[in-house]
Amino acid sequence: MSFERLLDLRKTLAFRLTLWYAGIFTLSSFVAFILFYTVVLSVIQDRTDQELLGQARQFSTVLTTQGLGAVETFAILEAQGAGEKKVFFRLLYPTGQIFSSSNMSYWQDIKVRETALARVLGGEAGVFETRVLQKRRDKVRILYALIAPQVILQIGQSMEASSRFLEAFQRIFVATMVLLIGVAAGVGWFMARRAVSGVEAVTRTAQIISGGNLEKRVPVNPRGDEIDQLAMTFNQMLDRIQGLLKGMREMSDNIAHDLKSPITRIRGMAEVTLTTGRSLNEYESMTASTIEECDRLLDMINAMLMISRTEAGVDRFIREKVDLASLVRDACGLFGPMAEDKGLKLNCSAPNSSSTTGDLRMLQRMLANLLDNAIKYTPAGGEVSVTLSESQEEGAAIDVADTGIGISPQDLPRIFERFYRGDESRSQPGIGLGLSLARAIARAHGGDITVTSTVNRGTVFSVTLPKSSENRYPLDKQ
Repeated sequence: MSFERLLDLRKTLAFRLTLWYAGIFTLSSFVAFILFYTVVLSVIQDRTDQELLGQARQFSTVLTTQGLGAVETFAILEAQGAGEKKVFFRLLYPTGQIFSSSNMSYWQDIKVRETALARVLGGEAGVFETRVLQKRRDKVRILYALIAPQVILQIGQSMEASSRFLEAFQRIFVATMVLLIGVAAGVGWFMARRAVSGVEAVTRTAQIISGGNLEKRVPVNPRGDEIDQLAMTFNQMLDRIQGLLKGMREMSDNIAHDLKSPITRIRGMAEVTLTTGRSLNEYESMTASTIEECDRLLDMINAMLMISRTEAGVDRFIREKVDLASLVRDACGLFGPMAEDKGLKLNCSAPNSSSTTGDLRMLQRMLANLLDNAIKYTPAGGEVSVTLSESQEEGAAIDVADTGIGISPQDLPRIFERFYRGDESRSQPGIGLGLSLARAIARAHGGDITVTSTVNRGTVFSVTLPKSSENRYPLDKQ
């Protein structure tokens, strides 16, 4: 692996996670070793102290039962039996003067401490100390104990065996720690790579997408952990971006197509008038036609902008309580004369009160578009019905039904697309944005619009709106 590759590896999240994992494991193991080592050392020292106290009690018993001479003999025999390099005994006067001892040739560096004698004479049952022999680097555990009113016993026991055990323990621990740290680093690297694999998949997908491939998606595992939730959210974002881009492309294509005809007509009228116009009336007629075409273009552009801003959540609607029952009755009253002029019967059914939270102006426009379509595509003698109902589970529902020409099955899935107009509707005036705007308004209020239709029998548009104020897009307070 090259040096540059190693430098790049140090910057990765997996490397940092591995380093943290190995570091925490090492620190935890070291703390555990210190605690265990302290416990072992304490146990060994306590066992040694108990042995020394037991020997001191034996000396006291011998002194009480057999006298001082027997004690001196007992000390020599005990030292010889245990090994003169393992243990030593001294009998002291309270002044610190030595009057009897075992063979001290190996222990000549061990001196009598006056502070220990003072503590024993002060009433302590036993005074312990640990001495280190500098030349041999051996540790000796020493006990001072009063075995008679004027006799102090000094016992020393080598801790060579315990020291060797502890040194072996340290060597085994160091070797084990090196092995475990290596294993911990390997396991940590594997776990870190596994943990960040989802992030790397998101990164690779983003790089592919930045190259222009919007069809690529991050693979999602069935584990359902945080990385999978990130991947799902990222994919949802990509779906929305792709949908918006698709809508923009379609909108651009439709705009180019729908603007071409009126602009061509405007240019044609102006050219004909300029080349053949003889009177002021002809110029005035051309100007009126131009204004009419411009108004149609402005209506189309404004509707298109409103749909785009509504679907993107840019427009913040006024948040207020809306009485849907009054909204339905007012709409029927407004479109009643239009239906009557066309020879249609307009029916209205609404409860006394039904409310939701939203923008009254936008909801009025949504219902107006649906009613206008129903009246426009229903022949004379037919009926248009507007029904408002509500339920606790689904909220409020507005059904706009007509007995008109209906929608063909091939056109039905596309009627909410921008600028789309079925074959039956091309003979009617319009730009093909009304239904798209109506659905955008309904979804912005947390609802939706569905449609069912039968050719030559009629169509039913069903609007569902929640009774609560939980909307898909934020609404501003009035």
